[in-house]
Amino acid sequence: MDRLTVVDEIFLRRHHGYGLPIVMQGLLRAADVVDAAVLESVHAALTRGALARRVVRPRVPGARPRWEPSADAHPLRMDMDPIAPGDVVRWADAQAHTDVDPERGPGWALSAVPVVGGGTVISLVCSHVIADARGLVGAVDAALTGHIPSPPPERTSDVADAARMVGTVLGRGAAATAALVFSARRRQEVRDFADATPKPRPETAHAPTSTCNAILDIDVPAWDSVAAEHEGTPNGLFIAVVTEIADAAGVPMPLHISVPVDARTSDSVHNAMVIAEVVAKPDDSLSEIRDASRAAFSRRPMGAPAGFPEEISQLLPDRLAHHLTAGAGERDALCSNIGRLPDSLARLGPYRTTGVATRAMHPRLTTDRAAGTTTRLSAYLCSNGHTYTLSLVGIDPTYFTDPGRLREIAVAGLARWGLSPRLW
Repeated sequence: MDRLTVVDEIFLRRHHGYGLPIVMQGLLRAADVVDAAVLESVHAALTRGALARRVVRPRVPGARPRWEPSADAHPLRMDMDPIAPGDVVRWADAQAHTDVDPERGPGWALSAVPVVGGGTVISLVCSHVIADARGLVGAVDAALTGHIPSPPPERTSDVADAARMVGTVLGRGAAATAALVFSARRRQEVRDFADATPKPRPETAHAPTSTCNAILDIDVPAWDSVAAEHEGTPNGLFIAVVTEIADAAGVPMPLHISVPVDARTSDSVHNAMVIAEVVAKPDDSLSEIRDASRAAFSRRPMGAPAGFPEEISQLLPDRLAHHLTAGAGERDALCSNIGRLPDSLARLGPYRTTGVATRAMHPRLTTDRAAGTTTRLSAYLCSNGHTYTLSLVGIDPTYFTDPGRLREIAVAGLARWGLSPRLW
C-alpha cells in the first residue's frame, strides 16, 4: 500500500510535536575496526532499500499522505577518534538525536565509531514513521544479504483514496451507530471493549526532558532455562524483569504494561503492530504472568470498538486527531520483544558481530520541548545467536535520572533470577 496507516500517522504527528517523539535505533558491535569501504557498501544498499522513502502530503482533502521513493540520505558518518568501552551507550544515545525527517528527508542515518582496545560500534537511526523495529531489522538484513527490495506499491490517486476513506468512515460509522441503537448485544460489546481496554490514567502523565538508558547482554540458554524452570515463557520473564526494575526504581505498582504484537503479513517495513495490555506485580510468578499475557493477547487490541472505523482520525486536522488518539498504546511501561534477529546480523562482511541491540529513542526532549506521556520505562528485547540483549530507556525523570543507578538495579533484578548480565 502506498498510503500511510493509522499507526503511521500517529507517529507522524509525534514527529511534529504532538506527543512523545520517537525514532528507531539499531546498534551493532563488531569485534574489529570495520573498514570504511564495508560500511559504505551497507550505506549504499540502504539507500536503495525499503528505508529509502518519504511522506508526501495529499493535494485532495480526505486523502491520506502517501509514500514515495527517496534516495535522499545523510552521508555515512565515521568518527575517527575511538571511544572508551564504557562510553558506548553514551555515544549511541547521541546518535539518536540525528535529525531524521520522514517528509523533507533524510529519514535515516548511519554512523560508526571505533572503540579503544579494538572493535566498532555502528548505529542506524530512522524515523518511526518510516519503519518499526521489525521493519528496521528487515531493512538491515536486506542490505547485508543483497536482497533486492520489492518494487514500490502502485501509486493510487488522491481522489480515489479520498473517496474510499470518506466512504469507509461514513459507511462503517453509520452502520456501527445504527447497531448500537437497535442491538443490545452490540451495546454490550462496546461496554465490554471499554472495560477490557483501560484508558491511560491522566494523573500518571509526566513531561520528560531527557532519557536514562542502559543495555545489557544475557546468555540465551540461561534465560530460557530460568523461564522454563518457573513454568513461564521467555517473554514472561522479560515482563517480570522489567516489572522488578520499575519497582526497584520506585514506580508505583501494579505496573500497567503495553506489549506490542507484530501484525505484519509481509516483509514490508511498515508500522505493523497492535498493542495489548498486561498488568503485573513484582511478586507475580512467571506462570501468573503467562496466564495474564495469554488473556491479554486473546482480547481485542487497543483501538476503536468493534465496527467503528479507526480511519476517522485520518480525516481530522492534526490537533483534533491527536486529541482523539492521545496516549494511544501508552501505559506505565512498554515491553517490546523484537524476537530473534536474522542470521545475517552475525557478521558484517568479514567482521564478526559481538552484539546487536534494538530500541526506540526520544530525541529533541528539553525543558523547552517536553512532551507529555504516561510511559515511565520502555524495554526492548532481541536475541542474536546465543545472546539476548535487553535495552532499557527510562523516560520519567522522577524515577530514572542516573544511568549508573539504572544499570545497578537492572543487574540486581536479573541476579534475583540467577542471571548474570554483561553491560554494554
